[in-house]
Amino acid sequence: MMVGTCHIAIAIAIVLSLMGFCINHLTFGILYLSSFERIVLPQTQWVSKSQNGPIMVHLISGRARGRHASEGPADGSMVLAVHLGPQLQMTLQNFLNTLKTVKKSSASTLSPKHFQHLPDFISHFLKPSTPLDASALPSLTPTTFRDILSNPDLKASKCFRFFNFVANNQSLLSFKPHLQDHLILISRLLKARLFADAEAMLKTLSVDENLRYPFLVIASAVENCCFESKVTTKLFNFMLKVYSDNGNFSEASKTFDYMKDNGIKINERTCTVHLNTLKKADELGLVLDFFGQMVQSGLEISVYSLTCVIDGMCRNGDIKKAREIMEEMSGRGIKPNVITFNILIDSCVKRWDFEELDLVLGLMRKGGVGFNVETYKFLIDGYSSYWKIEAAERLVMEMHDKGLRVDTYLFNLMINGYCKLGAIESVLLLLGRMRDRGVKPNADTFCPIINWYSKVGGMEVAMKYVEEMQKMGFELDKVMYDMLIDRFCQNGMADEAFELRIDMERKGFQADIAVFNQMGEILCETYQTEKAKMLMNIMIKRGICPKMVSFTSAIS
Repeated sequence: MMVGTCHIAIAIAIVLSLMGFCINHLTFGILYLSSFERIVLPQTQWVSKSQNGPIMVHLISGRARGRHASEGPADGSMVLAVHLGPQLQMTLQNFLNTLKTVKKSSASTLSPKHFQHLPDFISHFLKPSTPLDASALPSLTPTTFRDILSNPDLKASKCFRFFNFVANNQSLLSFKPHLQDHLILISRLLKARLFADAEAMLKTLSVDENLRYPFLVIASAVENCCFESKVTTKLFNFMLKVYSDNGNFSEASKTFDYMKDNGIKINERTCTVHLNTLKKADELGLVLDFFGQMVQSGLEISVYSLTCVIDGMCRNGDIKKAREIMEEMSGRGIKPNVITFNILIDSCVKRWDFEELDLVLGLMRKGGVGFNVETYKFLIDGYSSYWKIEAAERLVMEMHDKGLRVDTYLFNLMINGYCKLGAIESVLLLLGRMRDRGVKPNADTFCPIINWYSKVGGMEVAMKYVEEMQKMGFELDKVMYDMLIDRFCQNGMADEAFELRIDMERKGFQADIAVFNQMGEILCETYQTEKAKMLMNIMIKRGICPKMVSFTSAIS
């Protein structure tokens, strides 16, 4: 029996050492009580129940004496009470599992005396407003280093400064900071709400090439540190964010699964940010997988996460699947908002998928979600581009009825649509309505009107709108100049085309080779050879090769 007992004692001592207990000065005692089995145990504290109630065993220099817990220990030494029963009911494994609780208790209740040897050493490094002195670093030991990081009398910000100083002077040390040292400081930074510093340290641990630990190693170390629940929650949520921000999506997924399996509260906003990161990385498959993990975990899904998924699918062109997911989530109580619907509406109208659009609008009405200005813009743009101008105009009238301002952009959409249909009378009515409502036209208002009139040969009317536009402070761009010169040439108006080219270049635009050749041809056809020669010389000076057919008469 003694042999087995000794083996157990040795095993316990080894495990205690591995778990961070210092066993250099442990006092051992042998337990002899009628209701207890004989066993050799290290000095520590643990309370259990026997048939006679809670028992404490006071271990001093190899002797043990029993006393009830109500009496308390005779002196300040640590005590141990273990209810073993007549047949060693508590196994070694159960005992070791419980030691985690012991360790947590002892770690969180360190006596101030524990840090009494540190002030002189710390003051040597952490002098206020002075550069840190590296001369004492060679004498720094791992134990002292950890004690400094754990010292509650030191602010977390100072410990962080000291840690970075040590890390930057690694060559002067006889050791490297342990993973546990990092985690101790990270936990203190999180408690102090120094989140940026904590995140920077987590990044060093998890994604830095020179000091990278696998997730499971970090998770195991965190578990052994026995941090407060709130600290552990913040730490793992920040880990998920760090992995996500640095594109390590597989580790981010592992972090999520670990948190779910171990009952660690998951911050839904952190998940939303991760979904958005996956979407920006064009990882639609991972977006759907992670969103599925969120739903299956029972996490309360926000409309922001749903909207992120819908946006990713719409960008990928899978509008139908996006709508189906939205319907499914709506059935689970996650109601889409107007932004969610607008993403779907915008995707539908850009692809002219009006069948799917009708289904989306039906869901919007069913959910009691009203249109906002952006909704109207998307719909009016879609209807106008598909020549459903009357439907677009009805929406404009609806906006007026609701007191929503119809801006220049929306009027321009309809003016452009009516110009494409050749309904110039409707265009003029819209221009009048803009003036009546105090909506000022811009260059985009006039360009389709000028284009339509010049296309049908109404160059004089077109130029009147050019003048009106310029009076309002809007100038033609190169595209409009090229278009008008082309239309002048088509209508045989060579002089007007020539003058417009001069005005164009005065404004800083240069005509391209097609415009030069077209003008040369019309000048030759109207027997204006001098102007044609002048134009050809300009082309040659600029290194532009004239089209000989266009300038035949000028050459001859």
